[in-house]
Amino acid sequence: MIKFDKVNKWYGDHHVLTDIDLHVRKGEVMVVCGPSGSGKSTMIRTINRLEEIQKGTILVDGQDIHAKGVNLNHLRGGIGFVFQQFNLFPHMSVLQNIMYSPVHVRKQGKQETRDLAMSLLERVGLAHKAEAYPGSLSGGQQQRVAIARALALKPPVMLFDEPTSALDPEMVGEVLQVMKALARDGMTMVCVTHEMGFAREVADRVVFMDAGQIIEVAAPDEFFGNPRHPRAQKFLADVRAH
Repeated sequence: MIKFDKVNKWYGDHHVLTDIDLHVRKGEVMVVCGPSGSGKSTMIRTINRLEEIQKGTILVDGQDIHAKGVNLNHLRGGIGFVFQQFNLFPHMSVLQNIMYSPVHVRKQGKQETRDLAMSLLERVGLAHKAEAYPGSLSGGQQQRVAIARALALKPPVMLFDEPTSALDPEMVGEVLQVMKALARDGMTMVCVTHEMGFAREVADRVVFMDAGQIIEVAAPDEFFGNPRHPRAQKFLADVRAH
C-alpha cells in the first residue's frame, strides 16, 4: 500500500531523512517510534505531501505521489491524517466538521453525508455530541472527532502523527481504543507514537528511527523482547525507566 524507496529530505543543510526504504502492506498496522527529533513525524508527513522530499520515491497504492502534476486534494482525500493537535474548525459543530470534506471536496449529498457522519460518531462513541462545538469538548473527545473526520472520506490508509501526545493521561486510553478498533477492522495504519503498550498490542511491525534513519524493523515481540541495535536497546531502557 505504501512504499518508500531511498527517500531523502533536507531542511537546508540538515539531513532529516536518510535513504528511507520501507513498505507497508495493505491492512498492516505499522508503529513508528524513536527519540524526539529522529525524523518520525517528517517521514509520516511525506506520505500525503505535507512535507516534500528531495530524493527518492514514495508510492501509495502504486501512485508516485511526489511526481509532477499530482492532484494534491485528490491524493489527500484518499489518505486519512490525524494530527497531534486536533485541528478541528472551532466555528463549526462536531457534525459540520465531519461533513465538510465529503460535501465540499467530494461533492457528496448532504443527507447521505450526514448519515455517514452520525454513524462515524457512533463508532467513536460521540453521537451525543453531534451538535456540540469543539471548544466544549475534552481533548480526548476532540481527537476522536478528528479520527471520525478523517474516516469520513473513506480512506484506504490512515496516518496518525502522535495522536495522544497532546492529551492528559486519562484521555489517552479513549483515543487508543478507537485506534485499536480500526486496526481490528483491517485498516492500513501508520502510527507515530510514544505509546509503547499500543505498539506491543496492536502493531504488526515496529519501526525504530534515530537521526533520520530507520535503524530497526521488527515484529513487536521481537522488538520489545530482544532489540538488536544498541540505540533501540537504549531507547527501550529509557522508556522502561521513565
